[in-house]
Amino acid sequence: MGAHILWPGLNEYDSHAVIAAIHPQPLPKPDTPELYRQHFRLLRDGLAAWMDGRLQPVGMPSYVDFRAGVVGALDHVREHYEGNVLIVSSGGPIATAVAHILDAPAATSIELNLRIRNTAVTEFAFNPKRHHLVTYNTLPHLDAAAFRDWVTYA
Repeated sequence: MGAHILWPGLNEYDSHAVIAAIHPQPLPKPDTPELYRQHFRLLRDGLAAWMDGRLQPVGMPSYVDFRAGVVGALDHVREHYEGNVLIVSSGGPIATAVAHILDAPAATSIELNLRIRNTAVTEFAFNPKRHHLVTYNTLPHLDAAAFRDWVTYA
Protein backbone atom coordinates (compact mmCIF):
# COMPACT_ATOMS: atom_id res chain seq x y z
CA MET A 1 0.00 0.00 0.00
CA GLY A 2 1.39 3.38 -1.00
CA ALA A 3 1.68 6.50 1.05
CA HIS A 4 -1.09 9.00 1.27
CA ILE A 5 -0.72 12.71 0.60
CA LEU A 6 -2.97 15.47 1.92
CA TRP A 7 -3.31 17.87 -0.99
CA PRO A 8 -4.82 21.24 0.04
CA GLY A 9 -5.51 22.06 -3.62
CA LEU A 10 -8.25 19.42 -3.56
CA ASN A 11 -10.18 21.09 -0.73
CA GLU A 12 -13.76 22.06 -1.52
CA TYR A 13 -14.77 25.67 -2.01
CA ASP A 14 -16.87 27.21 0.76
CA SER A 15 -20.43 27.37 -0.63
CA HIS A 16 -21.59 29.47 2.33
CA ALA A 17 -18.88 32.06 1.65
CA VAL A 18 -19.79 32.09 -2.06
CA ILE A 19 -23.47 32.74 -1.28
CA ALA A 20 -22.65 35.32 1.42
CA ALA A 21 -20.44 37.20 -1.04
CA ILE A 22 -23.27 37.58 -3.53
CA HIS A 23 -26.09 37.92 -0.98
CA PRO A 24 -24.72 39.37 2.28
CA GLN A 25 -28.08 39.46 4.07
CA PRO A 26 -28.89 36.38 6.19
CA LEU A 27 -30.97 33.76 4.42
CA PRO A 28 -33.32 31.20 5.96
CA LYS A 29 -32.18 27.59 5.92
CA PRO A 30 -33.28 26.04 2.61
CA ASP A 31 -36.00 23.64 3.73
CA THR A 32 -38.67 24.15 1.08
CA PRO A 33 -38.50 23.66 -2.70
CA GLU A 34 -38.61 27.43 -3.21
CA LEU A 35 -35.77 28.05 -0.74
CA TYR A 36 -33.68 25.26 -2.33
CA ARG A 37 -34.15 26.85 -5.75
CA GLN A 38 -33.09 30.22 -4.30
CA HIS A 39 -30.04 28.62 -2.64
CA PHE A 40 -28.82 26.96 -5.83
CA ARG A 41 -29.59 30.04 -7.96
CA LEU A 42 -27.45 32.16 -5.61
CA LEU A 43 -24.75 29.49 -5.55
CA ARG A 44 -24.65 29.34 -9.38
CA ASP A 45 -24.51 33.13 -9.64
CA GLY A 46 -21.85 33.37 -6.94
CA LEU A 47 -19.71 30.65 -8.50
CA ALA A 48 -19.93 32.31 -11.90
CA ALA A 49 -18.89 35.67 -10.41
CA TRP A 50 -16.02 34.03 -8.49
CA MET A 51 -14.83 32.20 -11.61
CA ASP A 52 -14.97 35.43 -13.64
CA GLY A 53 -13.00 37.31 -10.97
CA ARG A 54 -15.92 39.64 -10.18
CA LEU A 55 -16.30 38.30 -6.64
CA GLN A 56 -13.89 37.19 -3.93
CA PRO A 57 -15.60 35.18 -1.16
CA VAL A 58 -14.10 35.70 2.29
CA GLY A 59 -11.56 33.06 3.30
CA MET A 60 -11.34 31.48 -0.14
CA PRO A 61 -8.60 31.52 -2.74
CA SER A 62 -9.22 33.20 -6.07
CA TYR A 63 -10.75 30.87 -8.63
CA VAL A 64 -7.46 30.96 -10.55
CA ASP A 65 -5.68 29.63 -7.43
CA PHE A 66 -8.45 27.10 -6.69
CA ARG A 67 -8.21 25.72 -10.23
CA ALA A 68 -4.40 25.71 -10.03
CA GLY A 69 -4.60 23.55 -6.90
CA VAL A 70 -6.77 20.99 -8.69
CA VAL A 71 -4.65 21.02 -11.84
CA GLY A 72 -1.53 20.75 -9.69
CA ALA A 73 -2.86 17.55 -8.12
CA LEU A 74 -3.60 16.08 -11.56
CA ASP A 75 -0.16 17.07 -12.82
CA HIS A 76 1.50 15.57 -9.74
CA VAL A 77 -0.22 12.22 -10.35
CA ARG A 78 0.66 12.25 -14.03
CA GLU A 79 4.29 13.13 -13.36
CA HIS A 80 4.98 10.84 -10.38
CA TYR A 81 2.83 7.72 -10.59
CA GLU A 82 2.05 4.75 -12.77
CA GLY A 83 -0.88 2.42 -12.31
CA ASN A 84 -3.86 3.16 -10.09
CA VAL A 85 -4.10 6.25 -7.89
CA LEU A 86 -7.05 7.00 -5.64
CA ILE A 87 -7.95 10.64 -5.11
CA VAL A 88 -10.71 11.46 -2.64
CA SER A 89 -12.21 14.93 -2.85
CA SER A 90 -15.48 16.78 -3.23
CA GLY A 91 -17.78 18.00 -5.99
CA GLY A 92 -16.10 21.34 -6.70
CA PRO A 93 -12.60 19.97 -7.24
CA ILE A 94 -13.92 16.93 -9.13
CA ALA A 95 -16.01 19.10 -11.46
CA THR A 96 -13.05 21.45 -11.94
CA ALA A 97 -10.80 18.48 -12.82
CA VAL A 98 -13.33 17.13 -15.33
CA ALA A 99 -13.81 20.55 -16.96
CA HIS A 100 -10.03 20.99 -17.15
CA ILE A 101 -9.47 17.58 -18.73
CA LEU A 102 -12.27 18.19 -21.25
CA ASP A 103 -10.90 21.70 -21.93
CA ALA A 104 -14.37 23.03 -21.13
CA PRO A 105 -15.12 26.59 -19.98
CA ALA A 106 -14.97 27.19 -16.22
CA ALA A 107 -18.75 27.72 -16.15
CA THR A 108 -19.22 24.10 -17.27
CA SER A 109 -17.76 23.00 -13.94
CA ILE A 110 -20.72 24.65 -12.16
CA GLU A 111 -23.21 22.39 -13.93
CA LEU A 112 -20.95 19.34 -13.51
CA ASN A 113 -20.60 20.13 -9.81
CA LEU A 114 -24.33 20.50 -9.18
CA ARG A 115 -25.02 17.13 -10.84
CA ILE A 116 -22.51 15.09 -8.86
CA ARG A 117 -24.13 12.42 -6.73
CA ASN A 118 -22.82 11.83 -3.23
CA THR A 119 -20.12 9.10 -3.16
CA ALA A 120 -19.94 9.08 -6.98
CA VAL A 121 -16.84 7.79 -8.73
CA THR A 122 -15.06 9.61 -11.55
CA GLU A 123 -12.23 7.83 -13.33
CA PHE A 124 -9.35 9.27 -15.31
CA ALA A 125 -6.69 7.46 -17.29
CA PHE A 126 -3.36 9.17 -17.59
CA ASN A 127 -0.05 8.90 -19.37
CA PRO A 128 3.02 11.11 -19.03
CA LYS A 129 1.52 13.72 -21.37
CA ARG A 130 -2.15 14.03 -20.38
CA HIS A 131 -5.25 12.80 -18.57
CA HIS A 132 -8.36 11.33 -20.18
CA LEU A 133 -11.87 11.10 -18.74
CA VAL A 134 -13.03 7.46 -18.48
CA THR A 135 -16.19 7.74 -16.35
CA TYR A 136 -18.01 10.53 -14.55
CA ASN A 137 -20.50 10.43 -11.67
CA THR A 138 -20.94 6.65 -11.52
CA LEU A 139 -22.19 4.67 -8.51
CA PRO A 140 -21.05 1.07 -9.07
CA HIS A 141 -21.04 0.48 -5.31
CA LEU A 142 -24.76 1.38 -5.15
CA ASP A 143 -25.98 -0.46 -8.26
CA ALA A 144 -28.02 -3.05 -6.35
CA ALA A 145 -31.74 -2.35 -6.03
CA ALA A 146 -31.41 -2.45 -2.23
CA PHE A 147 -29.31 0.74 -2.40
CA ARG A 148 -31.52 2.74 -4.78
CA ASP A 149 -32.76 5.01 -1.95
CA TRP A 150 -29.17 5.74 -0.90
CA VAL A 151 -28.47 7.81 -4.02
CA THR A 152 -28.43 11.50 -3.09
CA TYR A 153 -27.03 14.75 -4.42
CA ALA A 154 -25.05 17.39 -2.58
